[in-house]
Amino acid sequence: MKLDLKNLTQDDLAAEMTKLGEPAYRAGQILAWIYRQRVASIDAMSNLPKSLREKLAAAFDFTALNLARKQGARDATQKFLWQLSDGQFVESVLIPASPALYGDRSDRHTLCVSTQVGCAYGCKFCASGLDGFKRNLTPAEIVDQILAVEREADHIAPRRSAIGPRLVNNLVFMGMGEPLANYDNVLRAIRLITAPWGVGIGARKITVSTSGLVPQIQKLADEPQQIRLAVSLHGATDEVRAKIMPVNRRWPLKELLAACESYGQRRQRMMTFEYILIDGVNDSLDQAEKLAGIAKRLRAKVNLIPYNAVEGLPWKRPGEERQLAFHKVLRRHAIPATLRLEKGTDIDAACGQLRLKTEKECSNAPT
Repeated sequence: MKLDLKNLTQDDLAAEMTKLGEPAYRAGQILAWIYRQRVASIDAMSNLPKSLREKLAAAFDFTALNLARKQGARDATQKFLWQLSDGQFVESVLIPASPALYGDRSDRHTLCVSTQVGCAYGCKFCASGLDGFKRNLTPAEIVDQILAVEREADHIAPRRSAIGPRLVNNLVFMGMGEPLANYDNVLRAIRLITAPWGVGIGARKITVSTSGLVPQIQKLADEPQQIRLAVSLHGATDEVRAKIMPVNRRWPLKELLAACESYGQRRQRMMTFEYILIDGVNDSLDQAEKLAGIAKRLRAKVNLIPYNAVEGLPWKRPGEERQLAFHKVLRRHAIPATLRLEKGTDIDAACGQLRLKTEKECSNAPT
């Protein structure tokens, strides 16, 4: 199989240029075309000799996501459905200025990216895994979600020069899939994203979310990158969490929280617990009290997310009064907690919804 240019670091690419009999400085030119100019093809790298472009096309693949669908919400949130080279679909969501996860000043644009096609962890409320797990995304396919979103934005409003400030300046690995189940590819993608010759987003502006893969959380604590960790908790007791998250049977709360505590001590950074509020499942005030105890022990922030309904699943969001009561319990215990504002509920906001809808339409289409 050919190497993909977007999987390569600067050193990797310089070495490849030497193999092709080209000067090493060509690596810097190619990377500038990929990450600054955000070109969609090798042929668009117009200041490279035609002979070199022909060599690159023969020796390397060049990831190009195809925009299959785009939906815009009333709040300016945008969801993108990308078709990959093998015909599979993944989603990215661009979220406009909103309070940052950790209480920093408002982000300008946050992009939620996918790391897998489907998901193997089967959370009962989630659309991502309804059609099962297909495959991991490559580092190139992860990185290109950022570049492709920015290309689309430039097509619509070319107010930004191709080498100007990035549209995406905050990144969350909270889209389709379990990021830590694709550990090596995700970490390589992060190295490409944070590199000054790459996308150039700082590690402190990147959050990796997990449903609770204990060994990978422990491994992540040893990484040098100062990325943030968010844990999808969604239940403050094993009884509640196991009902909706099968991963809890493999790594129950005692093990998960021990790994989180160790992570926090070693990294000295505040982590976040993501908690989707589901009516009649995990929204009791007793769960709120127990969640407050967990957050206080780990000195963590809590991000409360009212459930986005998924077609074919029985779950629904609690009423606003219930949401506010749950939030009030956390605040009474002085837990840094946010109740997420509505974002994108009118554009199939839950992860995987647009993909499932599109695949169903494709399978039902006459041949």
